[in-house]
Amino acid sequence: MRALIVYCHPDPGSFTAAVRDVVRDRLRAAGAEVRLLDLYARDFRPVLSRDEWQGYLDCPGNAGPVADDVAALRWCDTLIFVYPTWWYGLPAMLKGWLDRVLLPDVAFLMPDAGNATIRPGLHHVTRLGVFTTGGASRWLTLFVGAPGKRTLLRGVGALCAPGRRTAFAMHYLMDSSTAASRARHLRRVAQRMDRLIGPLPHAKEIRI
Repeated sequence: MRALIVYCHPDPGSFTAAVRDVVRDRLRAAGAEVRLLDLYARDFRPVLSRDEWQGYLDCPGNAGPVADDVAALRWCDTLIFVYPTWWYGLPAMLKGWLDRVLLPDVAFLMPDAGNATIRPGLHHVTRLGVFTTGGASRWLTLFVGAPGKRTLLRGVGALCAPGRRTAFAMHYLMDSSTAASRARHLRRVAQRMDRLIGPLPHAKEIRI
């Protein structure tokens, strides 16, 4: 197993960092190769520049500015996002990572003469995990539509392998969390990770 953790939080001492550590520890315990992309520690630039936009369809040159991230994405078979939910969605840093790294001929294939719509490009990703925290209640997050969860599990997930295994866990009401609720959530993360790491469902033939 080759696992890529995309981690996004500005505070090294945050509870989100504790979630990241549980995720990484469970992967290592299972014997996985693990790579961590710590977006804030790397000072990742999330803004898609004018030059990048103009060269967006210039494959493979479009991957040049984010070559290391693209290489990590192509390397992994397990992709995991760990981040705080802000305004019900992804932090700007993480959204910018998606904008700049999930490129044509990297994450998806553009329409062409024989195809009227985009096609998935991450069929090598067979496991997708999303672990987050948020200040709102579960009810309010669902009422708004949980856009962060939907972007990753549905949007990115649709680009991954058919029959992929997924995992999700969110600590709601973080502003009123307690030591007990945080400990309980870390146990939940460990349990979801163990299920994510487990054997894949019956393999499906992939045709491209």
